[in-house]
Amino acid sequence: MEPVIVPVEAEGFVQSLETFSIRDLGSTRWFRQHEYIEKLNIQAILNASAMHDEFIKELLVSYGKIPLLIREMILVEMWKQKVFPILCQLQDVIPKSTFHLYMVIHHEATIINLLETIMFHKDSCEAADDYMVDLVDYCHRKLTLLASKATRENTAAQYKLTDKTDVPTMEELQIQSAALEFEISLKAVSVLRYVTDHTNSISAINRMLCTHNMPCVLVQLIDCCPWSRFREGELEKYINCKWQKISADDHLKMTKLDGQVWISLLNLLLKEDCQRKYDFNSFNKNQLLKLRGFLTEVLVDQLPNLVELQRFLAHLAVTDPGPPKKELVLEQIPEMWNHIARENSGKWKAIAKYQVKETFNPSENDLRVHAQRLAQTYNLDVMESLLPEKPKCGCCGKEAAKRCSHCQGEWYCNRECQVKHWSKHKKACQLMAEATEKIQRDLNISS
Repeated sequence: MEPVIVPVEAEGFVQSLETFSIRDLGSTRWFRQHEYIEKLNIQAILNASAMHDEFIKELLVSYGKIPLLIREMILVEMWKQKVFPILCQLQDVIPKSTFHLYMVIHHEATIINLLETIMFHKDSCEAADDYMVDLVDYCHRKLTLLASKATRENTAAQYKLTDKTDVPTMEELQIQSAALEFEISLKAVSVLRYVTDHTNSISAINRMLCTHNMPCVLVQLIDCCPWSRFREGELEKYINCKWQKISADDHLKMTKLDGQVWISLLNLLLKEDCQRKYDFNSFNKNQLLKLRGFLTEVLVDQLPNLVELQRFLAHLAVTDPGPPKKELVLEQIPEMWNHIARENSGKWKAIAKYQVKETFNPSENDLRVHAQRLAQTYNLDVMESLLPEKPKCGCCGKEAAKRCSHCQGEWYCNRECQVKHWSKHKKACQLMAEATEKIQRDLNISS
């Protein structure tokens, strides 16, 4: 597979990364940076998958750009909370294209995808420096949403809107934003695991254990398992960015997400530094002891390190650990979220009006150029090379080699399955085909 970008090109991209204000999101200059980060993300995934030289990670670490990525991610998160809802409510919002709006919404997902890839390495976590506490706070916000099932239920509720054939443009964006929020929250699970693996920051550890009580949040995730559900009497799990039916033989098979949560718990509960800081009061103790019901023989066979957790919980059940020793600690306080909020307090509506007038109504030429450049970024051959497994038939679940010719979004193993599945696929097919035609029209605006 040819690289998306070569090291020299990647170095130029990384060096050029800069901070933006929330007002500048979606601007031409910001859009160029978004394209750079998209390419860095795709190349980082390709390198990690092939176990090649991970030069994207090395460049981001050596040029000190990981704090910038964390800030960009939090900036878009705040924009989605504070500005996007106002944009959706403004009566005079009639953007020429939702293209730029969607790219801003998608930017947060791109960055956390990139962070998930590079945070596997200890030096990436160390390079986050004092901003590790901001990343911990970010992960806590996402995991809390996930544990409450808010993201999954809101996504399911929003997707019901696709039954309409005349979904308003802004409503479509709300659907896409809700779907992405679930994906982002799942990525935050993996990022948190890597933080617990590598960080030695006293401030970050205190933040996870004392401020956010992350062990109890993780217990709640195991209890509710938001990446697993029953539909029409069949178990489905969210694997590789989609809901997949699970055969009866694999019901007890651990997914990657299950593993990330258990490993995070192992790190937070069994490391000596963490045990000294965590308050094993009666509430926390009772919550943690719930884990014993999940630690079956089948689960422990799949992740043998859980034997240590079993022993720890058995000991915890018959003891009453004392409160943590109070230590004088100069703790780093997270600054990014509060700084962005203070900087823009009382300006959210003005920002929304400015953006809809200036940013999200690009010229026809700008729209065509941006669409063409992103089409090159999302090269179909490259994207398919990132798939962890061969496509599955949308009807029977077997390996498939043929796409729906109309929308190009669903796969089938044979013609019979395609015909059988058509009644279910029809509405989604029409929506996807319409979206593709819309992008094509944007590309041909100035032709």
